[in-house]
This record gives sequence, structure tokens and C-alpha cells, in this order.
Amino acid sequence: MTGRTVAVIGPMGAGKSSVGRRLAKRLGLPFTDTDQRVVAQHGGIAGLFAERGEPAFRELERAVVAEALAEGGVVALGGGAVLDAGTRADLARCTVVLLTVDEAAVAGRLESGKRPLLVDGLDSWRRIAAERDAVYRGLADLVVDTSGRPMAHVVDELAAALDPKEDRP
Repeated sequence: MTGRTVAVIGPMGAGKSSVGRRLAKRLGLPFTDTDQRVVAQHGGIAGLFAERGEPAFRELERAVVAEALAEGGVVALGGGAVLDAGTRADLARCTVVLLTVDEAAVAGRLESGKRPLLVDGLDSWRRIAAERDAVYRGLADLVVDTSGRPMAHVVDELAAALDPKEDRP
């Protein structure tokens, strides 16, 4: 791994991409969204799930995540990326930020049709988030809840925790 790497993990709808992008700017680091990179290299995620299935998607995702983490900067991972043992090993060499979100806040953030694992909407989100929670928490160096909070406050909190030169909010 080159340089400093801050990996942003968490359930779907927690704000990983939005917070990660702003945090990278604040810290003066490059930003990578691994879902966006998968789309750029292989096509839409929903289409990949439909045409190739989840195991094939996870292989493509793993390669993209490994590459992004090796490049350094702030890297927002897809919600399920942490399911891969290789990714979890790579994350041991990073500062890992877990963004959490409660059910009420995430309900308004989830766009139907764009998330192939959410076949039952909020019920699917609830089940998947619960299944992955222990993995997320086991990897996390910092945990910040994004529920009902302005994104600027979340970024302020993270920047203060990650950069000793930052003023505390």
C-alpha cells in the first residue's frame, strides 16, 4: 500500500461515497469510489448481478478494491466488499472508518431499482445490515453515525479524528 489509506465502509445508504469524497478533499487526499470504478470498468452493478450473478460481481469488486486500496487516499467501498477475506486482510493496513445509519434515516436514501440486493426494500436492507454488522465493527478504527446529521458535521468529526492538525468541531 502506498501513502495513507482511509477506507470507508458500512451498510448501503450510510453515505460512504458522499462523506468519503468530502473527507478526501478536506484531508487533501485522492478519492476512489470502488462501486463507480466497477461500473466504469465492467458496466452497471445491477446488470452485473443479473447477467453474471453475485459471485462473479464479488470477484470483479475484489480486484477493484485491492487496486484502490493499494493506490491510497480515501476509498469508499461497496457495502458487501468486506465479505471478501482478501479485502479484510488489506483493510488491516488501512485506517477504517465505519459509517452507520439508522433505519429511519436510510429509508429516504435508498433508491429503488439501483441496489440489486434490496429485493424487499427496507426489509432486505435491515437483514443485510444486521448480517454484516459484526464484520464492519470488527474492522473499524472509527465509527460515526450519519443518521439525521448534516454531512458537514460528519466530515468535521472524521477530519478531527484523522488529522491532528484539524480543529476539533
